[in-house]
Amino acid sequence: MDGTLAVIYLVASLFDMGVNHCGQGGCLSRDAAPARLSVQAADVQFQDASIGREFYLGYDLDHSYGPFQPTVGLSFTDQGAGWIGFGVKSRFALGGSGLFAEGSLMPGYYAPGDGPDLGGNLHFRSALGLGYEFDNGATLSVLYDHRSNADTQTLNPGLETLSVRYQVALD
Repeated sequence: MDGTLAVIYLVASLFDMGVNHCGQGGCLSRDAAPARLSVQAADVQFQDASIGREFYLGYDLDHSYGPFQPTVGLSFTDQGAGWIGFGVKSRFALGGSGLFAEGSLMPGYYAPGDGPDLGGNLHFRSALGLGYEFDNGATLSVLYDHRSNADTQTLNPGLETLSVRYQVALD
């Protein structure tokens, strides 16, 4: 996997921004958004093989700029690898049924521990997923993400995770 997820996320977010967020306040106007705390469990995939498990803890800030909601995340694997990053995520409603699609792009710091060498410490994590929002604001999602150094280093094998995420609204 290359930067395809990041490109899909950015194109969808910019389209959403143009359609839904470029009113009187401007395309990137600051708006209130639900702060959320998330936990997720994932299968870690490297070179098309499952190599372990990852636990992720995230926090979505209580505001957005157009479709972009600031978010921070921290993860670690059963191999001792760790990642911490800060970026943006966007959510796209799929009708009025509570279903949604989401995406994110987060640069961050990767420490390999006993996990694979991904070519340096700066890594960009992009994700796409589908989820459902319950009446109380909690969500349940399935996500696929890709992490790589975006060819800033000679070695760039990338890493993927397939995860299930549960989020609670803090408002």
